[in-house]
Amino acid sequence: MSSPTASQPEAQELDVRGMRKPDKHPTIFSRYAELPVGGAFVLVNDHDPKHLHDEFEADHAGSFRWEYLNREMRDWRIKITKLASTPLPRVLVDTTALTAEPAAPDVTGAAWKLDVRDRDLDSNIIALPPAGTIDAHAGPDLDVLVHVLAGSGTLTTELGTVELTPGALLWLPRRSRRAFTAGPDGLRYLTVHQRRQALLLDTSRAATPR
Repeated sequence: MSSPTASQPEAQELDVRGMRKPDKHPTIFSRYAELPVGGAFVLVNDHDPKHLHDEFEADHAGSFRWEYLNREMRDWRIKITKLASTPLPRVLVDTTALTAEPAAPDVTGAAWKLDVRDRDLDSNIIALPPAGTIDAHAGPDLDVLVHVLAGSGTLTTELGTVELTPGALLWLPRRSRRAFTAGPDGLRYLTVHQRRQALLLDTSRAATPR
């Protein structure tokens, strides 16, 4: 094995065994963010950090290397190497797989959401069952883009209604009044907007027509 050179210095250790649990992952990701491309550190932990690996996959898929150096009880050592200067562009989800079938009667709410930790945007795929609704409300203080993926329905605004069909791309201006009603096959749509605290949607099943 070749010894470290000036261009490939020996990876320093980050021992998190004595840290409080809430501090471990933020400290690890902060150390990773400081690395140059090609840089690495050796994480020392008291167990196999599988959940941490899942978080790296979610945030940095394809742009890091994870190498086990030691797997002994209370002495797990993993070399984490930074392969790219930023997270890589990548496919997050196949929306056709989420919309291939009509919405099930019991499916309401977020069918998918953007879970990347370090981001500027929020995005969700909202599913409403047949005749399901999101009651009238004033939107948040930011603009929202809505792309209808499957099903049908209506968007009720302050002065009228807009028909929702697959492919429709809608702009919801900040603070505008809106309500959604799904058609007989349900409704699924993608939202994209600036990151903010989660909005709790009031979803319910519309009354059965008489």
